[in-house]
Amino acid sequence: MQLVVGRIGRAHGIKGEVTVEVRTDEPELRLGPGAVLATEPASAGPLTIEAGRVHSGRLLLRFAGVRDRTGAEALRNVLLIAEVDPEELPEDPEEFYDHQLMDLDVVLADGTEVGRITEISHLPSQDLFIVERPDGSEVMIPFVEEIVTEIDLAEQRAVIDPPPGLIDDRAEIVPGVSGGEAEDR
Repeated sequence: MQLVVGRIGRAHGIKGEVTVEVRTDEPELRLGPGAVLATEPASAGPLTIEAGRVHSGRLLLRFAGVRDRTGAEALRNVLLIAEVDPEELPEDPEEFYDHQLMDLDVVLADGTEVGRITEISHLPSQDLFIVERPDGSEVMIPFVEEIVTEIDLAEQRAVIDPPPGLIDDRAEIVPGVSGGEAEDR
């Protein structure tokens, strides 16, 4: 099975290094020297990691055969893909691979059906579940502990406790609070 583990950014310097947007919780395992990665588009790879380092909080990689800035720039926006055993699980029991979460049923704590996870969007601040509702509409659920209270792989479901308004149009009305202008203090 293939997992996207990074996206190549801009070139860094003149010796073929590139910045990498890491998309794995195990970069030392997936993005270490000697790793051979497939690419999307496939015509850009496979790429073998020759060296890597962290500079100013960003991962920089150099690939075998890429020796200058021009070669590095040609790789911009290429996705890096690692081959992973489908039975392999993350070391942390609170972490999941995307393929484990796809197609899980999403339900409220009382069992009310919300929908099914059809996509996982990885944003800089958090991950989002894209959930298809029974009526065909979609809702985005932030994959944070406060909202996604349980992932039960055996039962193939994700239990959520959404704040008012997240999965429906009904906002919670708090008595005595108006939605008017803010007070100047």
